[in-house]
Amino acid sequence: MITNLAGSLAILAAPSNLGLRPPEPSSVPGTSKAPEALREAGLHRALVAQGAEDAGVVVPGRYRDDAGPDDGRLRNQDAIVDHCRRLADRLDEMLDRRRIPLVLGGDCSILVGAGVALARRGRYGLVHVDGHTDFRHPGNSPVCLSLGGEDLAAAVGRHWPAVADIDGLGPYFRPEDAVHVGCRDDDEGLAEARATLGAVVSASDLRRRGVAAVVDDIVEVVGHTSDDLAGFWVHVDVDVLDPSHMPAVDSPDPGGLTPDELRDLLAGLVSQGASGVQVTIFDPDLDPMGRYAALLASLLADALTGGR
Repeated sequence: MITNLAGSLAILAAPSNLGLRPPEPSSVPGTSKAPEALREAGLHRALVAQGAEDAGVVVPGRYRDDAGPDDGRLRNQDAIVDHCRRLADRLDEMLDRRRIPLVLGGDCSILVGAGVALARRGRYGLVHVDGHTDFRHPGNSPVCLSLGGEDLAAAVGRHWPAVADIDGLGPYFRPEDAVHVGCRDDDEGLAEARATLGAVVSASDLRRRGVAAVVDDIVEVVGHTSDDLAGFWVHVDVDVLDPSHMPAVDSPDPGGLTPDELRDLLAGLVSQGASGVQVTIFDPDLDPMGRYAALLASLLADALTGGR
């Protein structure tokens, strides 16, 4: 089924870099520039022309590399929690108006903000499309510093309560209602994720089985076949793409998806009634000519409007 969602979309920038480690001393990650890079590449123009709403921006707090793992604190923890609450407020308003949010991050920590918004409303599923499981947490690692690599664990309640139980709402997604897609076969969190989540599909699994079959299996977990779920959220970290296609990310790993595979996966999920989509980790500092921003903007526009 080909679906054009543009008329229902509300595009919201959430330009956070708070969940990532500094790329080098005295510097900050460039992911906060991603929404404007995608705007410059024509994404907003393409979607607004077909009825999407430009819903503005949720501005993050100042980046401070203030992690204290011995004290049970992530870097930028207070700023992350504040940003996630304000992002959740904006998502609440958009969902109340029956808009489908397209949230442009930013780093993966914004998943907690989406989780807070949805947990306020009821029980939702999660499709976590990422080149890594992002399942590091205090129960399996002595060093938890950056929520951008720990977001799925936090979203399903496996992290410190400060980020996994904001306002007593955790877990934002029940583990059995979450599906991960796209990690590599050597991912350090793969075995635990498979034992915990509703389903896990590695990049090689998807390639072997095909996108359509994977979408069908995802929908069995998070779709409307379950009367208990009000909908599902789609998280996309663009490092799910192979670095031969998308090197402008902080942790590129070989063995990822092609742009066509990601486009078809996202199109299949939105055609099944996704409640919202977020896109994370693209770093314009690693794309000085704008080549990869153009690729990502085209991929997203096609997936959300039924184009090719």
